Amino acid sequence: MVVVKMSNEEFRKMSSMIYSDYGIKMPPSKKTLLECRLQKRLNALNLYSFKEYCDFVFSPEGQRTELIQMIDVVTTNKTDFFRESIHFDFLSNHCFPAMTIGRDAGRPLRIWSAGCSSGEEPYTIAMVASEFAETRPFNFSIFGTDLSTEILKKAALAIYSEERTSVIPLVLKRKYFLRGKDDKNKTYKIVPELRQKLSLQRLNFMDHTYNVPYNFDIIFCRNVLIYFDKETQEKVINRLCDKLNKGGIFFLGHSESITDMNVPLQQIKPTIFRRI
Repeated sequence: MVVVKMSNEEFRKMSSMIYSDYGIKMPPSKKTLLECRLQKRLNALNLYSFKEYCDFVFSPEGQRTELIQMIDVVTTNKTDFFRESIHFDFLSNHCFPAMTIGRDAGRPLRIWSAGCSSGEEPYTIAMVASEFAETRPFNFSIFGTDLSTEILKKAALAIYSEERTSVIPLVLKRKYFLRGKDDKNKTYKIVPELRQKLSLQRLNFMDHTYNVPYNFDIIFCRNVLIYFDKETQEKVINRLCDKLNKGGIFFLGHSESITDMNVPLQQIKPTIFRRI
């Protein structure tokens, strides 16, 4: 493997494009990070300099074939089952009781996991919803989107290591996971009934409008906006809210805020909002 360095001009060109097309901030302090991650693409394409790579990315063929590959290695996909568990408690104790009273069985409760990564968040939602449905039956569907096509493939596969599933309560793990046959590399796969509740689609938050199939009752957009500047955050939240029914619930990550933003959300609890 040949390791090469990226010039300041090449970094400026790449980081400007990543910000303008995908909203992801790449300040000079992240030059080494970008260099390391894009090295994988140079190796895959048998290229020996970042100049060659930049020329390819900005070519018609590169724009068609390489941009998605590039963003797959650039984006960060940190997630866990039951991450920020207070949100799932709020689903069980407040959202589901209020939203399922008198609900027509033919009208599913629609939940969007915007920035679903490898699937831990939407499958946690599915487990929590399934548990509630045992006491008050209702129909629900979950829609997951992410910028990375590779990470969406992992979400669709729904296979997780023993380490990643260790935080899941044993009673839920036994109920909603199938254990793999390899005793050395223990893995667990989400049961078909839960996988069928989730549909997946690639989506770029920088799109001017979001081409999603319907409006939603609940939207999770957690720990995604931290990669954007405040102006971009406000635009993204407003576009998401265009797809959230009035009275619907919006969840942000614990380090995110709507302070001083012009968005149609009213805070219920820290990081939990109602669409107004």
